[in-house]
Amino acid sequence: MARQPAQVDARTLGVPGATLYYEIRGSGPVLLCISGGPTDASTFTDLAARLAGRYTVVSYDQRGHSRSVLDGEPEDLPVSLHADDAAAILTAVADDPAYVYGNSGGGAIGLELVARHPDLVRTLVAHETFLIDVLPDAERWRSEFDEISRLYQSEGVFAAMGKFGAMVEEGGPKYSEEMQQVEPTPESAEMMERMAGNFELFIAHELWTNGSYVPDVNALRSGTTRIVSAAGETSGEQPARRSAMALAERLGVAVTYLPGGHGGWGSDPQEFAERLHEVLQGSRVEHA
Repeated sequence: MARQPAQVDARTLGVPGATLYYEIRGSGPVLLCISGGPTDASTFTDLAARLAGRYTVVSYDQRGHSRSVLDGEPEDLPVSLHADDAAAILTAVADDPAYVYGNSGGGAIGLELVARHPDLVRTLVAHETFLIDVLPDAERWRSEFDEISRLYQSEGVFAAMGKFGAMVEEGGPKYSEEMQQVEPTPESAEMMERMAGNFELFIAHELWTNGSYVPDVNALRSGTTRIVSAAGETSGEQPARRSAMALAERLGVAVTYLPGGHGGWGSDPQEFAERLHEVLQGSRVEHA
C-alpha cells in the first residue's frame, strides 16, 4: 500500500531553451531523483513519500516531457543538456552537495551530471543504466536500436515503443505483464496519459542520444563523488542489469543490488525505499 502523499511544493525553473517543472517533498539533505525513458516526476511520487522524513526529495520532468515545456520545436536532446538541467535544479534547491538517484536513462544523466558538475553531487546511485558501449555484444544492441528507429519511421511511435519495451525486458521478467495486474487509480491513469504524450520526443530525439551515451570513466573515477552502480536483484540477464555490472567493473567499484527488477519493479516499495536509503548512506555492504 502506498504511503499518504507527502506535501508537494511544485515549482518551475527557466533554463536555456525550456522551462522545467519540478517537485519538492520532505526535509533534510537533498535527494534528486532522475527518471528514465519517457517518464516524468510522478514516477517517484510513492518513493518520495517514503523518503520524505529523511530527505528533501526533488523530482522533475525532463525538458520536453509532460509539464517541462520546450521554448521551440523538438530537436535531439543530448545527455549533456539533460545533465546541465539537473545541475540547474540542484543549484536552485541545494546549498550542499546532494544525493542523486538515477534510474535507467536517468542514470546516464546522473553520470554526466557528476562528470560535468562534480561539486554538486556527494553520492550518485546509477540504477540499471542501459549503456550500449559497456556491453561485449554492443553491436547487437545497436542493431536493436536501429530497428526501433526503422519501426518508428514505418509504423509509428507505438510500434517503436513496443519494440523498445520488449528489448528492455529481454532476459528477465515481463514488467509489462506485471503492470497490467496492478489496479489502476485516477492518478496512475493521468500519469500514463502524460507519459504517452512523451513517446514521440523520446523515440525521435532521445533514444539514440541516451542509448549511445559513453560515460567519461576517467572523470568519474578521479572525482570525489561516490558512485554506486546498482543492479536489480531479479532482473535476470536483461541488458540494463548487465550494463550496471559492466559499468561497476569499469569504475572499479563493487556492484550494489537493489530489490526487484528494473527500477525496483516487482519489489515491496517500502523495502526498496529502505534499501536505497542504506545504499545512499553507505551503510549497506556492496557486493563484488
